[in-house]
This record gives sequence, C-alpha cells and structure tokens, in this order.
Amino acid sequence: MSESTAPDPADLSYEQARDELVAIVQRLETGGTTLEESLALWERGEALAEACQRWLDGARARVEPQDE
Repeated sequence: MSESTAPDPADLSYEQARDELVAIVQRLETGGTTLEESLALWERGEALAEACQRWLDGARARVEPQDE
C-alpha cells in the first residue's frame, strides 16, 4: 500500500492499526528497503502507534473509576 492510498490511521480500528504496525515492523526488521522507503515506513509506523495509543487511552478511561 503506498503512502498516498493508505488510510488515515485515525480512521482505522485498533486491530487494523496494530496489524499494519506489526507488518511494518517485520518489514523494517527484514531490511531490503531503501533509506527513503524505510523512513516512510517508520513515519507510518509512528502514526499507527499513536492511533493505537489513543485507542488504549480511551479504553482505559472507560474502565477506570472517575474521581468526582
């Protein structure tokens, strides 16, 4: 999936973002990409990780008791 056609991480479910992030990490670990491709993958991975963190923070806020 090219960067221009990749969905916005904010529009993905937690599972979709996590699965794409795992695939990116595996691709970076195996190497064989140019520096430019690696940087683009890294940036996409950062955005996906942020989206996952927002999902987790939202879930935590729903299950933790609220101080009143």
